[in-house]
Amino acid sequence: MLFNSYLFLLIFLPVTVAVYYALGPLNVRLAALWLCLTSLVFYGWWNPQFVALLAGSIAFNYVISLLILHNTGRPKLQGLIVGLGVGADLTLLFHYKYFATLLNFLTDLGMTSTTMDDIILPLGISFFTFTQIGYLLDCRAGIVKERSLLSYVLFVTFFPHLIAGPILHHKEMMPQFAQSENYRFKAENLSVGAMLFVIGLAKKVLLADGIAPYADAGFAAPGELMFWGSWGASLCYALQLYFDFSGYSDMALGLAKMFGIRFPLNFNSPYKATNIIEFWARWHMTLTRYLTAYLYYPVAMAVSKWRTNRNLPVGSAGISTAGGFISSIAFPTLFTMTLAGVWHGAGFQFIVFGLLHAMYLSVNHAWRIFVVGRKPASARKAGPIKRALCILLTFVAVLVAQAFFRAHGVGDAMLLMQGMIGGRGMESLDLSAHISGLPIGDAWRVIVGHHMQLIYAVVLLGIAWFTPNAHQILGRYSPALFKPQEAPQAFMRWRPNTAWLIVMLALLFLCLVNLHKETRFLYFQF
Repeated sequence: MLFNSYLFLLIFLPVTVAVYYALGPLNVRLAALWLCLTSLVFYGWWNPQFVALLAGSIAFNYVISLLILHNTGRPKLQGLIVGLGVGADLTLLFHYKYFATLLNFLTDLGMTSTTMDDIILPLGISFFTFTQIGYLLDCRAGIVKERSLLSYVLFVTFFPHLIAGPILHHKEMMPQFAQSENYRFKAENLSVGAMLFVIGLAKKVLLADGIAPYADAGFAAPGELMFWGSWGASLCYALQLYFDFSGYSDMALGLAKMFGIRFPLNFNSPYKATNIIEFWARWHMTLTRYLTAYLYYPVAMAVSKWRTNRNLPVGSAGISTAGGFISSIAFPTLFTMTLAGVWHGAGFQFIVFGLLHAMYLSVNHAWRIFVVGRKPASARKAGPIKRALCILLTFVAVLVAQAFFRAHGVGDAMLLMQGMIGGRGMESLDLSAHISGLPIGDAWRVIVGHHMQLIYAVVLLGIAWFTPNAHQILGRYSPALFKPQEAPQAFMRWRPNTAWLIVMLALLFLCLVNLHKETRFLYFQF
């Protein structure tokens, strides 16, 4: 079931919210159980057979977590159990996500003679698998407090995050599910949650879906695009992905708030980032947090231990040397971002995507340490022009990497790159032959028609760069666990009043009349 469907908007959501708040004052566990059941219905609406897979994964990981907790004080046995659990989770993920691609690749190399059709990928398998792996690792680390089965099942299945995140941490979620006051109706939860949800729905239906055809057309035949066409396709996809994922994240946080639950912020205007480190602190923030905690830090700590045992400098003294920087910063970054690329999908284009970002991040860190870090503090401040150039440079770097993220393969991405550097020439921008002899009104329509893609892209880029995001608009009412700064202009700050109610209803009306078809969110494929 999709958030942007009439079935979800007009039946599933109203019924789920109404029954939840009817049961909450009577019996908290019954209300939680209702949310679990409706979440399974939500998940199974697409393909019921995968509900058994989800339930089996939850049961397996919960049993493993109990075994880990039961053997506290026996680190070797705990390590063995954790290895068994994580290994089984990764094997399941590998089977559905990578096995067919790897087998066909080996066949192409002549190493096997068997080919295989792609396996249907269960929705959200990467998200619920990674969520549970994190829980198992934290059980071993001894930081898991809330252990009830009902809270665990709700933590994994709660439908606002089940398909495409945010990737939640049990410490911030399971205690919320255990608090009885979260099951009681509050008008603020419903009004704030509904406003955020409608903003996200508008991003998806009115903006992302509107520019998607231009991106799809460009990536369907990248070898036929010249200079402007290649940049246009790349820019349109960047904006489609931005408003699609941003819209989904807003809807997820808004839905959770309707049920009295707060999620961590997952998207914070990443195209406003002045460098690639800041970009990853704003884009898919919970994935960045997960990768940092469970991949980057363990590798960086292992490197630090290795260097300490050999009397090599560590910390700030270590990374200021070339060898220390490569081993302590570049290597953990390369390891983490390569796996981040693989996480996004099977295919070498995703590995290239990860490697590109690993290179960007390493260069960015090196610049901070070896260039900016050696300047006096007074010389580090950037003016508005320098800041704008930094934003533009970061955005172009992101566009290049996203070409591999979107293309059907490395070959298609390279064709797009070839077009972006002018390898197939540049289109003429002269429209005089098309409008010659036409009345002024018809000439304007021809000009606008020829530039509709550009107009669309400029408007959306303006929204991404120059307007506050949904959480800045909601300001102190934002349900995110971490709140960004409020919108600078007072008239753009949401307040629980009639004017904003009219805005919300108008946006909802526009979305409903433009909901011609149910389009899946881009991150559903991961």
